[in-house]
Amino acid sequence: MKLVFATHNQNKFREVKAMMPEYIELLSLTHIDCNEDIAETENTIEGNAILKARYVKENYGYDCFADDTGLEVQSLNNEPGVYSARYAGPENDAQANMRKLLANLINKDNRSAQFKAAISFVFDGKTELFIGICEGEITKEQRGKDGFGYDPIFQPTGYTETFAEMTQFQKSEIGHRGKAIRQLIKYLTDMA
Repeated sequence: MKLVFATHNQNKFREVKAMMPEYIELLSLTHIDCNEDIAETENTIEGNAILKARYVKENYGYDCFADDTGLEVQSLNNEPGVYSARYAGPENDAQANMRKLLANLINKDNRSAQFKAAISFVFDGKTELFIGICEGEITKEQRGKDGFGYDPIFQPTGYTETFAEMTQFQKSEIGHRGKAIRQLIKYLTDMA
């Protein structure tokens, strides 16, 4: 089975590819020569995931799944949410995003947060949606060298490490994207 994962982010692609069963040939947007940046114009994480997957299916003809992920911080009215990648500006600069988030939390006691991943799978005129959530809190400083995005400042509930201090396997086991991807894989396996 050949599927497109609608991403240009090679970190995210490697993370997801490592979880996929061998019978799925996973392609990224780069593999199908989709070089445009698919505009995320919806105001929800779920809406952006659906938009991206449908764009690839309609314009390139591949069965496709897309994800959108957001970090929702309770004391900031669930910011950055749908704007997580561009929180500090359109450059999609992870360091600037983390600095802004940490600055916004300086006077906040409640540092509770959750990562939410929505995966939309578009095929045969159908759209399925899978949601994964990982609860935790925002640390006061960056810790760890692995991962990407907000991983150095997100500590999942029940753990003393941030996502950036965990192995890829650990993060995939407990993380939001891993939870949503496992739902997708179960769905694909049941279809096969």
